[in-house]
Amino acid sequence: MRKYIFSIIVALLSLPVAAQQRQPQAKTVLDNAAEAFRKAGGVQAEFAVKTYNNGQLESFSDGLIRLKGEKFLLKTSEATTWFDGTTQWSYMDGSDEVNISNPTQEELRTINPYALLYSYRKGFSYALGKVADFHGKPVFEVILTATDRKQSFSRIVLYVARNTYQPVFISLQQPGVKNRSEITVTAYRTGKKYADTDFVFDKKKFPKAEIIDLR
Repeated sequence: MRKYIFSIIVALLSLPVAAQQRQPQAKTVLDNAAEAFRKAGGVQAEFAVKTYNNGQLESFSDGLIRLKGEKFLLKTSEATTWFDGTTQWSYMDGSDEVNISNPTQEELRTINPYALLYSYRKGFSYALGKVADFHGKPVFEVILTATDRKQSFSRIVLYVARNTYQPVFISLQQPGVKNRSEITVTAYRTGKKYADTDFVFDKKKFPKAEIIDLR
């Protein structure tokens, strides 16, 4: 499951999409969602993740992400990841080791689900779907289809709350296989105040952790 979560919604994809493939109404929803996220300040979101293999539930996990611009702190039962805008630290609970790297934009997009809020601008066609309600909340359904076979996800389904334009559900389909991940946002708070140091690994708190520098 880790590769579905850790490899969230900042990178722009490389290939343009023809105008006829883009539905104006869907673009308006995506633009409003991206703008609402930009204006939200510090964000904390709690989420649940389900992964499916050939239609069968394979795993379930939950976690928490804190965001400030491009910086983020991501916690799950498997690992904690810090990103300060340039450097990423991933601490694996089971091995007591920290991997340090400078992730690419593509890698950040697969780590941070909120980077997907900007992915539609290049590399995807998009249209509004028919789903209008999710867990009792009115939503817009936006379906994004990749136009580049090299992309990590061939199809993305995004539910956005109609009143706040906050994402409440994301489905990610891998290309060429029947595997998908579903991310449900269970709590969402805006206007949080975070120091820049909140997004940097603090070795003093993990004195026995082995440092593996992959830069």
